[in-house]
Amino acid sequence: MKLTLIQTDILWLQPSLNMRRAEAMIADAEKSDVYILPEMFTTGFAVHPEGKAEDDEAALSWMKDMARRYDAAIGGSVAVKVGDGYRNRFYFVMPDGSSVRYDKRHLFTYGGEHLSYTRGEDRVEVEFRGVRFLLQVCYDLRFPVFSRNSGTPPYDVALYVASWPISRMRVWDTLLHARAIENQCYVAGVNRVGSDKACQYSGGTMLVDAYGRTVDACPPDVPASITCTLDMEALRTFREKFPVLADADR
Repeated sequence: MKLTLIQTDILWLQPSLNMRRAEAMIADAEKSDVYILPEMFTTGFAVHPEGKAEDDEAALSWMKDMARRYDAAIGGSVAVKVGDGYRNRFYFVMPDGSSVRYDKRHLFTYGGEHLSYTRGEDRVEVEFRGVRFLLQVCYDLRFPVFSRNSGTPPYDVALYVASWPISRMRVWDTLLHARAIENQCYVAGVNRVGSDKACQYSGGTMLVDAYGRTVDACPPDVPASITCTLDMEALRTFREKFPVLADADR
């Protein structure tokens, strides 16, 4: 399977322009099975979504069109209005128009995200073309118990979409590698570049393998993408040879 990670520069509260930018980057990338975009890729990290968030259905339309057009899954999070509240929602949309959604569980209280958004309750995994993905959003990266790979079957790739600021990039880099090692899986971290009213972002988008090695990474500070091949046979062999998951606490 081929996985493409898209590191975008997100314009503040300009969803149409941001989707056009993302569309152009997907078109320029290598043909892939899965394309992943950052957290709140249509608006930027809108802590106060009132009047800015899309309704639940409108947020899906562009992703469905792209998934159908490229015969691939498209993933990323958006700020959506659900009833009287708001969710930071990670959509994983497949070519047939079906989708799986994960609502961010760990809201970023330091930045006030919890004041406007409702947290999700469920951990969400999705299988696509024989590969099992765990859906995660930004601050979730700091909470290893929530991502513990203890299922049967285990997930193969943890996807972290983020708006992770430049001031905490050492943490981002360290925890992505730790999550890959401890969960014996691939970890994809997809972060944005550019700036908003509160922070600057330098990217750091990368794929890490189950040994904790960086497979590939986007250059810092610029919009970019990487396309990587997931070696599922090598992952299965490693898990059988070195059964970390079987020995984990339950």
